[in-house]
Amino acid sequence: MSFDLTPDQRRHLLSELLPQLEDYYAHTRKLRVAPHLDPETVRAAARDFDFSTPVEPATAVRVVLDNLRKFQVHVPHPMYYGLYNPRASFPSILADMIAAYFNPQLAAWSHSPFAAEVERYLVSAYGTRFGFPGELTDGTFTSGGAEANLTAVCCAINHRFSDYSRRGFRAFGGDPVVYCSDQAHHSVVKAARTVGLGLDAVAEIAADEQLRMSVPKLRQRIVADREAGKIPVLVVATAGTTGTAAIDRLAEIADVCREYDVWLHVDAAFGGAAVLNDEYRDWLHGIERADSISTDIHKWLSVPMGTGMFLTRHPAIMEKSFGTAAAYMPREGKEYKPVDPYSHTLQWSRRFLGLRWYLSLLVFGWEGYADTIRHHVELGRYLRKRLKKRGWTIENDTPLPVVCFSRSGLSDPGAYAHGICARIVASGEAWLSIYPVRGVDVLRAGITNYATTRADVDRLVELLERIREEMDAAPGPGYAGTT
Repeated sequence: MSFDLTPDQRRHLLSELLPQLEDYYAHTRKLRVAPHLDPETVRAAARDFDFSTPVEPATAVRVVLDNLRKFQVHVPHPMYYGLYNPRASFPSILADMIAAYFNPQLAAWSHSPFAAEVERYLVSAYGTRFGFPGELTDGTFTSGGAEANLTAVCCAINHRFSDYSRRGFRAFGGDPVVYCSDQAHHSVVKAARTVGLGLDAVAEIAADEQLRMSVPKLRQRIVADREAGKIPVLVVATAGTTGTAAIDRLAEIADVCREYDVWLHVDAAFGGAAVLNDEYRDWLHGIERADSISTDIHKWLSVPMGTGMFLTRHPAIMEKSFGTAAAYMPREGKEYKPVDPYSHTLQWSRRFLGLRWYLSLLVFGWEGYADTIRHHVELGRYLRKRLKKRGWTIENDTPLPVVCFSRSGLSDPGAYAHGICARIVASGEAWLSIYPVRGVDVLRAGITNYATTRADVDRLVELLERIREEMDAAPGPGYAGTT
């Protein structure tokens, strides 16, 4: 059997595949949002073939599609109110197919100069939206916020310790410290561990009543660490925390970082997209003073998973942090002095991630994104209003479309939230999550799907009410009702 398929086979596969994909995309809301979880059944489906005998291509494709339909939380579903996994725009889906066909290699500029320049253009254009200095902005597409935050830690260390790239931890001359809120994404802790700083180097600053990093406590901790001979290296502020979408006081934190000469990184993986709508730019006031920013295009800007971005206002720091030379890398085009992506990022070989957003922007423009973000924000406000009217208590304070909620007067509100959530997910009608707010587990709904409507929000509220009434009428084992 030839490793390639014939043109006729390829055309036949596409003619069968595309209608099935379109059917899924057009009618996602007809499916259960979440599958029935049975590990043994899923494992058996994945291992149904032992690869000893080739399978007909059409059969192979059908197996994959059928099992993805059955065994997946369908994040493109309008009733998925989950963890920043939006429905991908159709242009971004086409972009993934185009990238797979052409398979550009973005390690060296000369191998795919158009792809490389598209990504550099997007870095500059998005940096400008944040208030960074346009063409002086540097950055890269990443696999997501975790890689972007790791990049930030690397850049901050290289900025603070000029000989770090050569001498590693021996260049420190003291204990480096990284500061973040106790609500920050855990990728900050993972990054500190990965680069060799260790968990003890991360100082988690308690959040205030609005679940934002306490600026007075940050200042106190930095002062105390300096007096103890430690070296403050990096403060990670958050614009849209994972759990409650809280936005730290970015301008005040920037003042502290400037006063003590500490690198400021803003993890804006979710909330950063708010800058694309002029009505909401003030929510991120101060982000323009950051040294670097993480932002995930796949969280709120409707592209496939694995599309993040790291931005910095320091155009030389990435080369300083990651620059290297390799004799086997292509040399053509050197007279143009291009930036070879492999020489100033963590990654080497890399997919053309930027095409997902570039093609979407070509089709919808900045205004299309501004309208979509407004749609989500307004739905978030509508959900809060509807929940309050039905007696639910809103537990978080954020302008972003993430709503954490519970009911008052419960003897065990955490058990109540888990009971509601489990029944909703099991129903297949919607998907919610649980998050601890001030130490108590509450229900959490996030809205990032452009296809979600007010009618869908109404359905969610009615579903909550129906399940609440069922639980109140027939409480199960471990159920803790109202006092």
